[in-house]
Amino acid sequence: MRNKLQQSKWIPALLLSLVFTACGNQEKSNKDIIADNVENAVAQYTLMTDIIEQSGKILNPRTVLEDGSVSYVPIDDWCSGFFPGSMWYLHELTGDKKWEDLAIKYTEDLDSVKHLKWHHDVGFMIGSSYLNGLRISNKQEYKDVIVTAAQSLSTRFRPTVKAIQSWDIRGWQAERGWECPVIIDNMMNLELMFEAAKFSGDSNLYNIAVDHANTTLANHFRADNSCYHVIDYSLTDGSARNKHTAQGYAHESSWARGQAWAIYGYTMCYRYTGDKRYLDHAENVYKFIFNHERLPEDLIPYWDYDAPEIPNEPRDASAAAVTACALYEMSTYIPNSPYKETADKIVESLSSPAYRAEVGTNGNFILMHSVGSIPHGHEIDVPINYADYYFLEALIKKQRLEKGEPIL
Repeated sequence: MRNKLQQSKWIPALLLSLVFTACGNQEKSNKDIIADNVENAVAQYTLMTDIIEQSGKILNPRTVLEDGSVSYVPIDDWCSGFFPGSMWYLHELTGDKKWEDLAIKYTEDLDSVKHLKWHHDVGFMIGSSYLNGLRISNKQEYKDVIVTAAQSLSTRFRPTVKAIQSWDIRGWQAERGWECPVIIDNMMNLELMFEAAKFSGDSNLYNIAVDHANTTLANHFRADNSCYHVIDYSLTDGSARNKHTAQGYAHESSWARGQAWAIYGYTMCYRYTGDKRYLDHAENVYKFIFNHERLPEDLIPYWDYDAPEIPNEPRDASAAAVTACALYEMSTYIPNSPYKETADKIVESLSSPAYRAEVGTNGNFILMHSVGSIPHGHEIDVPINYADYYFLEALIKKQRLEKGEPIL
């Protein structure tokens, strides 16, 4: 049963839940939560990077396998940018040059990704690594990589559909009968296009990003503002052939990380375009998420809002971390809104022992309890590098907001 949006602009039930009264959280709320998390993150990533550096190899950790070993991925894996991105964020949070040096080393290992054209995730891969390197350490030479990567991504734009095709039709995708699959995750890759358009002056990159955002807005969302994971388009006439999910529970269910990509993606599109439709839509997605009857009190969602065994279903800390990042940014656009307060509660929940691992455990990742794809039997209730990445990003945004600084 889907949630019913209340008539008032903000949601009273949510505002009441934001009064954090649990006794187990009183001690942490009296501490500097940012400093506490930075100390923990530095300890974990010091252990992680020491192991990698001592190997004499360039390794890129993504998750922890069933046997407790760390899974390292090649540079063309869609998650390859998050590990160097986390080191950029640790440099920003600490000012320690050690993290900058490591971030440079592991970012520049991804140089050849700029030529990758067989999937859409170069935005994640180059954005979290090279874009952060440019922003945090002003490495102007990174602009060429960013622009080349965006040009590579632009080759996946399908003019009839007016969207960037997410996956090539091969492997398990081929079994679905899709023609031009576009996933909600792809909204996050538009940041690369917008930034590259600024650097290069190539308006085509900007226009592709806007077309993609508009096509997704028109077709990916249900009446209650939840989103499908995959829309399969006709390359002949651009119509929507199928509305599916690949990583959620069912085609008509609401996959938690998909909702997080949506709220972040449209907030980001508003940042670059000023088009209020995008910000309005991010607000609508907020209402869907935070007025949902199956959202737990600690605001860390189950992996799918319609998973059949709730409350005995895995949570997804990564979805919560992504959402917190979006909400901190949204709070800067809409004064007197509940967005920062909601994000603060998410961060507080993620900082608790329920989700944050003890130092030396969890493969030396920061957060526990994320989900990759339950339908594929892949990464179920494990740490994942993008959960850590967006958690660190949320801490940076929170810190800047509370210092009265621009968050971007």
